[in-house]
Amino acid sequence: MSALRLAYPSLAPKSYQAMLALTASLTDSTLGKPLIDLVFQRVSQINGCAYCVDLHWRDLLAEGEDAQRINSLSTWREVSFFSERECAALAWAESITNLQHNHADDEDFNPLKAHFTDAEIADLTFAIVTMNAWNRLAIGFRQPVVRRA
Repeated sequence: MSALRLAYPSLAPKSYQAMLALTASLTDSTLGKPLIDLVFQRVSQINGCAYCVDLHWRDLLAEGEDAQRINSLSTWREVSFFSERECAALAWAESITNLQHNHADDEDFNPLKAHFTDAEIADLTFAIVTMNAWNRLAIGFRQPVVRRA
């Protein structure tokens, strides 16, 4: 494992605080923290962000999320453990995270309308792009994962 390349929070404190505020603003949404953390975890899995995968796995466990669902998140399309609402959010998270493959196609956007208000779709999209930004910071600066017992 490599060491942290730069102490980016202290080197760019205004930007770091703005990212924290953006993340905190999502807790006021009607999406609910469990759904947001499922999305955060899935986006982090796609991006291969070890730090964020470790962080959000712990968040999900602390919220009482089922270990089998957490473990199956990377294969959510192949199991029946997730609600239609969660599946719509996860499909949108994958679509926004993998823009190079599909440019956020209508087939991923349209199902959102059955489960979310327009404001919730906006919040969900902000959650997805925020997690993508955090992943890029953690990966780019080699944020280490601390081994916990």
